[in-house]
Amino acid sequence: MKAINLTAIYVLWLREMKRFIRAKSRVIGTLAMPLFFLAFLGLGFTNMNIPGMSKDIDYIHFLVPGIIGMTMLFTSMFAGISVLWDREFGFLKEIMVTPVNRVSIVLGRIVGGATTALIQGILILGISCLMGFRIVGISSFLLSIVFMLFIAVTFIGLGLIFASKMKDIHGFSLIMNFIIFPLFFLSGALFPLGNLPIWIRYISYIDPLTYGVDGLRGVLIGVFSLPIISNLIILIGFSLVMVLLGAYFFEKSEVV
Repeated sequence: MKAINLTAIYVLWLREMKRFIRAKSRVIGTLAMPLFFLAFLGLGFTNMNIPGMSKDIDYIHFLVPGIIGMTMLFTSMFAGISVLWDREFGFLKEIMVTPVNRVSIVLGRIVGGATTALIQGILILGISCLMGFRIVGISSFLLSIVFMLFIAVTFIGLGLIFASKMKDIHGFSLIMNFIIFPLFFLSGALFPLGNLPIWIRYISYIDPLTYGVDGLRGVLIGVFSLPIISNLIILIGFSLVMVLLGAYFFEKSEVV
């Protein structure tokens, strides 16, 4: 097996950064929906008592970690669509014939996708501070970045799995929407999971975003269902599994 090629990883990361910087409409479009959620839900329900939520915390503080998780989920899952575009326009075939193993190609895509997702997550966190959200301290901010990173890696890996098995870009978008929204609503991003029927709560425990959102709430506002370290360990486990599966399916995928 060929060794990991750091140059290839860097080149693919740099390509993704250039695409991200040049596609300003993409950035605006990705941030629009989270901002709508923050504006209409966060500010609209600020003075309401939400069942299962501590009265010491207003809704926008409860909501912000969930919206950050949503941003990471949407951005990361749709990173897989770049594989389909590259296959469509022949770039994927060009990089496949180079003397670089496919694991390096996968890692380059994951690093690039995770970086762009992380930038957007931090932007949402910064904008939420203008709406009244308060970060406890620098350590809280740094730990939130760790959780954002592993959320991004997890769902980029999942997106690569689907992108490796599909060839139709429009079909990929439909499948992603079908998967993304259940993952989002089951994560407790918008409301406490304790409000759900117990059988749905059990289903939510197999959703990686559940642990990402709970961990973000823990480090940002001090509210959590599971210990923060447990959330982090489980999320790291999910990210490793998804990266390995993404690399495996990408290895087996057809170039054309």
